[in-house]
Amino acid sequence: MDGSTFHSLKQSLETVKETEQLISFLDSKETFSFPALKNGLFPAAIAHESTGYQSIWVRDNIHIAHALFAVGKEKPACKAMATLTDYFIKHRDRFDDIISGKYQAAEIMKRPHIRFDGNTLAEIDEKWAHAQNDALGYYVWLYSLLLKQAKLTPDKESVELLAAFVRYFEKIQFWEDADSGHWEEARKIEASSIGTVVSALMMLKCYLDQSENWNHFTFGKKRVMPELMNELIEQGQSTLSQILPAECVQADPLLARKYDGALLFLIYPLGLVRDEMAESIMEDVRTHLMGEYGIRRYQGDSYWCADYKEMFSEDDRTSDFSENQAKRDRLLKPNQEAQWCIFDSILSVIYGQRFLKSEHSEDAQKQRFHLDRSLNQLTTHESTFGPYRCPESYYLEKGKYVPNDITPLLWTQANLMMALHQWKQTVAQR
Repeated sequence: MDGSTFHSLKQSLETVKETEQLISFLDSKETFSFPALKNGLFPAAIAHESTGYQSIWVRDNIHIAHALFAVGKEKPACKAMATLTDYFIKHRDRFDDIISGKYQAAEIMKRPHIRFDGNTLAEIDEKWAHAQNDALGYYVWLYSLLLKQAKLTPDKESVELLAAFVRYFEKIQFWEDADSGHWEEARKIEASSIGTVVSALMMLKCYLDQSENWNHFTFGKKRVMPELMNELIEQGQSTLSQILPAECVQADPLLARKYDGALLFLIYPLGLVRDEMAESIMEDVRTHLMGEYGIRRYQGDSYWCADYKEMFSEDDRTSDFSENQAKRDRLLKPNQEAQWCIFDSILSVIYGQRFLKSEHSEDAQKQRFHLDRSLNQLTTHESTFGPYRCPESYYLEKGKYVPNDITPLLWTQANLMMALHQWKQTVAQR
């Protein structure tokens, strides 16, 4: 009965009321359940401990918190961001030591850690690809946005922390720093990371201009000046103009990458890339990465490639492959990449926002197309995970696409929640 109800609800969606009925149905099935720790942080997934996804990732927490904020659930979003701020203040020495030159950015484990124990805010004593400028940029971007909208109130320590972020980005020269990026893999100079930091700096500068907090924006006893912020933003934008719409244009063919789903986040939620460049990136994703079930992160992605569970033990499936990725890549067969479930919802949101401005029926049609794909990615009653769960991805197991073990992924839930929220706005305007 549930299955037929769900099918009927997702087939209609022609009015706000019908859309709210579907949201209520999925709420009743806990599709949009975001269980948090007592301090407000979100584990990446509700999955077995062997996956490691019970840990806290900065990036995932930002995307989840932003989604909750975007649909009007401010309290859990602000609580998560306040605790992330506590975490970074606790480990402020990571920034200071790189800035001072005590440690070099090339010493990856000396960089700020982007994955940690959420209960204690302690770092995890495990080698990891912590060179992830995008994760740090996302934090500064959303925290600055919440400060700008007076949803959080900074104290002296948190303002000085933000200044340390700026000096850190300056020190590592983020516009030419090779990092592991969104997918925590081989380090390269990638547009999705550079763009996230640029967005962060722009939002932070906007907050400082609005609040007139520049006098308190200090690192040590020295003010961080607006001129430095402008210079860093210009450096990042200049590099982006040379890379986009690609992800990486380095000469090394093992690093160069023309298409990557992470570039979508520069369009939404960051709002950095717009107009023709945004259209180019979206069409690249739709043409070159979209599959029958979901959207590939990039061409040649070997994470959860065909029969992944037969080739890796439970402990090794989500290991740090950033320095030995070629070993895993050799296992990938052509066109058998995992198809992820976090992208269709983002495309739906982007097209929905475009429709509200353009009122072009084509934008609404594409919005609905990607929303339907997102809803079809939910697990069914036949799934070992139970029905109405949001997988990380679908991968080939013995020739059939099935959800991978990271089900449900809270990031996927967050994006679907936003897509349905955006659809309500579209049907209200039509």
